[in-house]
Amino acid sequence: MEDLDKWKEASKIAAQALKYGASLIKPGASLLEVTELTEKKIFELGGKPAFPVQISCDAIAAHYCAVPNDSTIFEKQVASIDVGVHVDGCIGDNATTVDLSGENATLVKASRDALNSAISAVKEQATLGEIGSAIHDTITKLGFAPIRNLSGHGLGIYKVHTKPSVPNYDTGDSSKIMNMAFAIEPFATNGKGVIYESGNPSIFTLTNKKPVRNRMTREIIKQIESYNGLPFCTRWLTDKFREGVVMFALREMTNLEMLHEHPPLVDQDKGLVSQAEHTIYIEDDKVEVLTLLD
Repeated sequence: MEDLDKWKEASKIAAQALKYGASLIKPGASLLEVTELTEKKIFELGGKPAFPVQISCDAIAAHYCAVPNDSTIFEKQVASIDVGVHVDGCIGDNATTVDLSGENATLVKASRDALNSAISAVKEQATLGEIGSAIHDTITKLGFAPIRNLSGHGLGIYKVHTKPSVPNYDTGDSSKIMNMAFAIEPFATNGKGVIYESGNPSIFTLTNKKPVRNRMTREIIKQIESYNGLPFCTRWLTDKFREGVVMFALREMTNLEMLHEHPPLVDQDKGLVSQAEHTIYIEDDKVEVLTLLD
C-alpha cells in the first residue's frame, strides 16, 4: 500500500486522541468541551480530523456531533466516542465506549470483545460473512444484539467509507478483504439492533458543488472545500463565520442538493448502545491493527 507510513501515523494519532478524549468523559464534564479538546489534541499531535469528533450517548449509536453552544453535560450516560484522523488523506478511525453509570460494563464488553473476535477472524483469513458471524456470536452470547444496519468499512485516501462493508452479522458474503486499510466497527445494544435517522444533522459532506449567487455562501463553500471531501460539522463553520450566515448557507446548499446529511442514528427500541472500533491493515498474510497503542 502506498504511503503506509502515513496510514500508520494517522492511526497512531487517532488512537492517542481517542484515549485522551475518553479520559475526559466524566460526570459533570461538557460534551462540547470534550469534543473540542479532542479535536485540538488531533492538531497538536500533527494530524487533522478525518471527520468531526462524535460522542453518541445512550440510544444514539452514531453521528451525534456537538453543535455550537451544545449544552449536553455528562451524567450517567453510556457514551461512545468516535475519532478519525488523516495525514495527507490517509485515515485512522477508532472508537470506544465509556459507561458513566457503572451499570453497563457487560454492554461495553460486548462490543469490545466482538471487535477482538473479528480481528482474530481476519487473522485467520475469514470471509466477510465469517467476520460478521464472529461479531454476532460474541455479542449475542453476552445477551445483546448487534446493530445489523451499521457496519465497518474500507478506508481510502480522503474517503472515510469505501467498499467493502464489514458486517456485524453473518451475511453469507464469501469474499475476503485483501491488501487495504479498513475499519471493523461492532455496535452492541440491549434494544432492537436496528437504527434509524432521528433529529437534525450537524455533520455534512459536500457531494455536488453547484454555482450559488450569495457571496457569503460562496465563501463558506470555499472553506468546506478545504476539507477535501471529508465530512465537516456546523461547529467548524461557526468558528469562522457568523452562525446565522452558516445556517443560511447550509439551507441553500441543502436546497440545491449539494450536501449529504448525516443525522444521528438511534436504536429503534431506544436501547443503550456501545461501540468499539479499530483500523486494520491487511497485505497478503500480514494483518496489523494500526490503532492499537503499545
